[in-house]
Amino acid sequence: MLFGLDGVEIGLIIVFLTLFAAILSGFPVAFAIGGAGVISFGIIAALDSAGLLIHQAIDKDSAEYAALIASGANQEVISIFRNPDLPRIGVPVFPQGWEVAMDRNVSFIVNRINERVIAGQSIETLLAVLMFVLMGIVLERSKIANDLLTTMARVFGPLPGGLAVSIVVVGAFLAASTGIVGATVVTMGLLALPTMLRNNYSPELATGVIAASGTLGQIIPPSIVIVLLGTLAGDLYSAAQETRAVEAGCTDALTYLGEPAVVSVGTLFQAALLPGILLALLYAVYAFGFAMLNPSKAPAVAMGESTNEPVTRSEAFTWLLGAPVALIVGVMLLSQVNIVGSQDTRVSSFSDIGEAASLRTNVDATCKAAMIDLHGQEAWDTAVAEQQAIDAAGGATQSERLTPEQIEQARADKVAAAAPIGTGIAILAVMMGVILVFARGISPSSDPMPLIVGGLGIVLGLLVDIVAIKPLTSPGVTVILMAIPWALSLYGCYHAMIRLSKHDLLRVVFPPLVLIVAVLGSILGGITNPTPAAALGAAGAIMLAAYRKLKDEDRSPKVIIWSTLAVLIMILLGVNFDLRINADNVSFETWVAFFFAYAAYLYALFGLLFSCWVLYRSGVLTPAVRETAKVTSMVFTILIASQLLNLVVISFGGEHYIQDFLKSFDSEIKVFLIVMLVLFVLGFVLDFLEIIYIVVPIVGPVIYGGSFDPKWVTIMIAVNLQTSFLTPPFGFALFYLRGVAPKEVTTAHIYRGVIPFVLIQVLGLAILWYFPGIVTIVPDLMPN
Repeated sequence: MLFGLDGVEIGLIIVFLTLFAAILSGFPVAFAIGGAGVISFGIIAALDSAGLLIHQAIDKDSAEYAALIASGANQEVISIFRNPDLPRIGVPVFPQGWEVAMDRNVSFIVNRINERVIAGQSIETLLAVLMFVLMGIVLERSKIANDLLTTMARVFGPLPGGLAVSIVVVGAFLAASTGIVGATVVTMGLLALPTMLRNNYSPELATGVIAASGTLGQIIPPSIVIVLLGTLAGDLYSAAQETRAVEAGCTDALTYLGEPAVVSVGTLFQAALLPGILLALLYAVYAFGFAMLNPSKAPAVAMGESTNEPVTRSEAFTWLLGAPVALIVGVMLLSQVNIVGSQDTRVSSFSDIGEAASLRTNVDATCKAAMIDLHGQEAWDTAVAEQQAIDAAGGATQSERLTPEQIEQARADKVAAAAPIGTGIAILAVMMGVILVFARGISPSSDPMPLIVGGLGIVLGLLVDIVAIKPLTSPGVTVILMAIPWALSLYGCYHAMIRLSKHDLLRVVFPPLVLIVAVLGSILGGITNPTPAAALGAAGAIMLAAYRKLKDEDRSPKVIIWSTLAVLIMILLGVNFDLRINADNVSFETWVAFFFAYAAYLYALFGLLFSCWVLYRSGVLTPAVRETAKVTSMVFTILIASQLLNLVVISFGGEHYIQDFLKSFDSEIKVFLIVMLVLFVLGFVLDFLEIIYIVVPIVGPVIYGGSFDPKWVTIMIAVNLQTSFLTPPFGFALFYLRGVAPKEVTTAHIYRGVIPFVLIQVLGLAILWYFPGIVTIVPDLMPN
């Protein structure tokens, strides 16, 4: 044994030192990682060939080992850490020689590149990275961030610490639209830091709030970190739970857990929503509290006069708060009494499969004991009772084809139970109603007649839906019956939007807010997966940036406005009509709806191409695409290089050695805390990409193989990395800010400024630790 260390331990030290030296060498990180893998493998292979690397493995031929197996111990959980008294034998770290290990590494790296980069299941999700990066860079380069900062500063500036609070709000906005930490920190450092310093803000508070708000992109969806973590978490959790089930004596994870071991990127976005909002609120509360205690270091600042119409407190409360809340709550209450609800009459031609017991009970004694230990005796007894009831009724009902009479009866039952007002029409009514009342609230002195006409159109539409539209009414007839109410409603909304567009805050915040809601809403609501949503976000960002550019040039943006309307028409037609024209019998109204949808698609495509031309001509599109290509290429190159380094660690047994060490702890909590501490320290020297693709695959089988919720584990890792990237003296966010900060702001200012926010991050981690429901409540309430 060299230096008294196990050969595998020496191999791990060589890999880490080589990686650290390669990163500090100045070479691009992606190539440094791959080079570190090749060099470290060469060093370990040379030492192994010289007989200097000896691994002390358990002697499986010994009597003690045989006795332990005979006593019922699971072979999978026996290790040198759990069973240090077992006899050992010295073996090379490459049992079959380094040549065989190298051959396996080459084969495995080709397979992994194919699975994870070229043609695997995760490639579609990884494409979302490209789209989200393009979305963020286009929004950042189109000066929309500048508009947000200026407007939010005008809104919050008159409050103590108002500029700092505005930075937090804009940071959350940019995080939800870009997901890129470096871009957000640099943008706000360039735009906001000079303004805060000119208005006598403390350099510590100014730099701290900018650096901390910039890191919100790590956690607030659509976070690139969560997308990349999600592509790994699903596989790690599934494989780890299968291993856990086998070790517990069960055949598979579904038998053991009682539910599929699945986690997706969309679910992780849902899980990250509340923690991201929580951290942003904690930042804002600290900034406001600091200003109250130190008014001279965070003074109230009037950031210019607003052109908005003065509104009294009662008017603002009535129209901007009371009326919208009443509309939303009213619809929710009506849905509880089935006045608003689904009018879907589609019936499956097959019967439903009978419900199974909550847990599988036909298992052996070992698995039964493990399941009772996991779920509790009460849950097991309940499952047994459920299975007995199913067996008494003749067993689980299998799905079978329904007769035409049964299908008609099922459809008649659905028609009888349908709500008078459809969910889709109710949602449209609420959306248009909110637009009308907001327009009334921001301009109460304007002529209310157009808004009243729009309101009457909404009420008339609801009455028509109740009286004339039935669940079996065709979509074409529905459009004809609703034409007049919709025309009146759109007339009112048109005038309302004109008034809203003149309001400073709404004019700047509303367009990116709609884009964010469209992207995140489609993911969080389970409508689509992250990749199509990211494509929608990228296209919307391009059109939004082109709209801004045309307004700056005093040119008409009507093409983009009509293109946006065309997208809405496509969505509405797709929701309400069956546009499949390759069916056997296609009705006339389906053909009409298809041609309208296709025309809207062509115009929307023309609007997108026109927007690209506007940005290309103005010099925005080319650098945005170039920067997107750089970032995406870096991500994929690091992915490939990290796979190589990861395989090197596996080849000499380093991965299993680390996992056996972690599994040797009896406390699952202790293991998780150790992993979190290691990730926190590694965040000082490694970027999140290296940590995700090198470290997480090694420790993932342990932390995802326990009883913790995988969504909670993933979000805790993301927040932990966010804390690490903010912590002096090595936090990446601090280096980004140092690069754009003026000379009068010293590094000491930045370090002192971020320390309170690091403590806030730790507080946030503690809150998520003691209240994991903050992470899991949204995925539990929303569809997946």
